[in-house]
Amino acid sequence: MKYVLIVPDGAADWPVPELDNRTPLEAARTPNLDRLASEGRVGTAAVIPAGMEPGSDVGNMALLGYNPREYYSGRGPIEAMAMGLPLGPRDVAFRCNLVSTDGEKMLDHSGGNLSTEDARVLFEVVESKLGGHGIAFYPGVGYRGIMAWQDGPLEVRCQAPHNVLDQPFEEVMPQGDRDSRLRQLIWDSLDLLDGHPLNRRAREEGRPPANAIWPWGQGRPPRLPAFAVTRGKTGCVITAVDLIRGLGVAAGLKVVNVPGATGYLDTDYRAKAEYAVRALHELDFAMVHIEAPDECGHRGNYEGKVEAIERIDSDVVGPIVEGLAKLDDARVLVMPDHPTPIALRTHCMDPVPFVLWASDGSARSGKRARFTEASAVEDGVEQLDEGYRTIDLLFGR
Repeated sequence: MKYVLIVPDGAADWPVPELDNRTPLEAARTPNLDRLASEGRVGTAAVIPAGMEPGSDVGNMALLGYNPREYYSGRGPIEAMAMGLPLGPRDVAFRCNLVSTDGEKMLDHSGGNLSTEDARVLFEVVESKLGGHGIAFYPGVGYRGIMAWQDGPLEVRCQAPHNVLDQPFEEVMPQGDRDSRLRQLIWDSLDLLDGHPLNRRAREEGRPPANAIWPWGQGRPPRLPAFAVTRGKTGCVITAVDLIRGLGVAAGLKVVNVPGATGYLDTDYRAKAEYAVRALHELDFAMVHIEAPDECGHRGNYEGKVEAIERIDSDVVGPIVEGLAKLDDARVLVMPDHPTPIALRTHCMDPVPFVLWASDGSARSGKRARFTEASAVEDGVEQLDEGYRTIDLLFGR
């Protein structure tokens, strides 16, 4: 038996007026997902535990079957594990975005959708001028990086930049233990990067500049029991973002790198499916994560979100199900890690829809469902309050 978890990050949504009050899942053409829903069963799951931030770190940890209340320690250290950074037991890792600001408001959490190559140049400048005295900066994928702080602060509130778009920059600065040091680093980075040639070029081309760092999501390295022990299965993760790679490393899963995987709307969807099927020749389980719907949600891009969902359906779900038919009996679970409503441009706590399908028909509910938010409620067989237990359905427990 082969097992696949497909995560269309942030795909769940609210009705969008421009889509005739349909959600992107309802507006998208998704024949493969709807086939799974009609031949399997749908439901909803509260992936984010009450009181926790509805982030992809918490959400994807839960999707892999780990209770975030028990194991979550912060986003930064998870991504640091993916990058192989040498963190000591007392070191604190912050996720560090390159953001866009005019000095008064947070304009863009991704520095204008910065490329990995350009981000690396800017992070090198930041490290050379602001690194030292126990603090170091490391570039990751795109606008994402890590700030590692020896014996750094944990008791400080750092806002996720995608949660404070268009809000006053000064008012959403870090607050708590050693916040003055963090604030100074942010302001110093603005002075350092605002006039950089890459940002001058961005302005000339009509793009937001990546002109400041923004540390958040701090924590110390997590300790997860190995997936092979908790589930008794070998497995891998396929993703374009360090967060999911880091969860894979922490869980002892193989990390499969896919050429052309970008984390954006232009990612190579079909390559992700091909690499997943290839990995399943040897492994029992594959988690296939696609970031594009979430990025479109953060930008309020409802057309792009519909496009991303359609590409996931045609170039990920369809080829994976087709490829599995040549391997073995299989079970497939598709679910987002959280909603990213177009109206909010950030994550929310709402339960997400899921669809479970089995090639042998053992997941069939007998209902003609679709993979949409409304159908998951109206036709749902399960309404799970503990989202981290949803993976139990995939493994037939």
